[in-house]
Amino acid sequence: MIKKLYLQGTYKEIGKKHGLEGKKEVLNSLETYEKLFYEYSQIGWREARELAMKHIEAISKYDIDLIEEMEGVAIGAGVDFEDILALNARSEIALSGKYTKFSDGCTAIGVMPPISSSIIIGQNWDWKSTQTESLLYLEIEQSEKPSIKMVTEGGIIGKIGLNSAGVGVCLNALLTDKKSDQIPIHLGLRSILNSFTHSEAILRIDNGLMASTANFLIGSADSQNGMVFNTEVSPIGIHIEESINGFVVHTNHICSSFIKSRLIDTNERIKEDSMVRMKRAKQLIEHHISQNKRVAENNFKEWFSDQFNYPDSINHFINEEIPPHRRMETIFSIIMNLSTKKMFLCVGKPSEGVYMEI
Repeated sequence: MIKKLYLQGTYKEIGKKHGLEGKKEVLNSLETYEKLFYEYSQIGWREARELAMKHIEAISKYDIDLIEEMEGVAIGAGVDFEDILALNARSEIALSGKYTKFSDGCTAIGVMPPISSSIIIGQNWDWKSTQTESLLYLEIEQSEKPSIKMVTEGGIIGKIGLNSAGVGVCLNALLTDKKSDQIPIHLGLRSILNSFTHSEAILRIDNGLMASTANFLIGSADSQNGMVFNTEVSPIGIHIEESINGFVVHTNHICSSFIKSRLIDTNERIKEDSMVRMKRAKQLIEHHISQNKRVAENNFKEWFSDQFNYPDSINHFINEEIPPHRRMETIFSIIMNLSTKKMFLCVGKPSEGVYMEI
């Protein structure tokens, strides 16, 4: 099960309720990342907070509402603002240490006509087992912005979800050798979910605005019309991959030659993990459409349960043969039909659990 929070009011009030009702999950996130930063990057929590504060000027200029919401989370959870900021900048802090060899993983898929009658996006989110206890489902009603349905980690105000305007986003972590003091990628995810259109979403993440590198699989739907794109973001700019055959897939390595020419992809398991998952997902989709069948939510459930190349499969299991910093497993799986604005969630591995509409 996942705790569900229904948030509305001013941004400070939204954050405060998040922190108050999700306090257990926020504290678990703080415990997880304090341990991870130190073990994997030799960064103590005090230093992590200082690194997070390097982003404060850029965030304040970018969207002051994000600051107010994080302040509210801190008040509600009874922790310092710097603690919550550090959670929201956790991807960037991880790139600041001596050893920058860990990041969360996932397999993300998006489909659109002609291979589907709807715009559907989804992913398996693979990460540390301890963060299962930090998961929150948020429904957010906010002034002059779309309402949001989002699955996140306690204390983090931007993650994977969809909004009332039919815009949705999935996340693939990408590990590189560079970061900036601009906008943390999790706040970039929230900005996408604050957008009414695909164009607005792109404007919020373009021109080097993102402080680190990631892939945002963005979909947008207006009734039965819409599109899906992979958008690799980075401190040096973005690259958009358009669908050729009605679908896009992304895992955890950089695909853009533009970004690869300017940053070093430091994911040490591209060939045996990330690349295999990407090729397998494409194979599954192409086999399905070769039978002249439309793609629906049930096909996503089947694909996300796939165990080819176990344990480093789309449905990811812990691999005891690799170093501890690379061990992860599927924590949740999510499918979002942006045309109908329906969300289906499986907490845990899809092969072992059940998707529930939320």
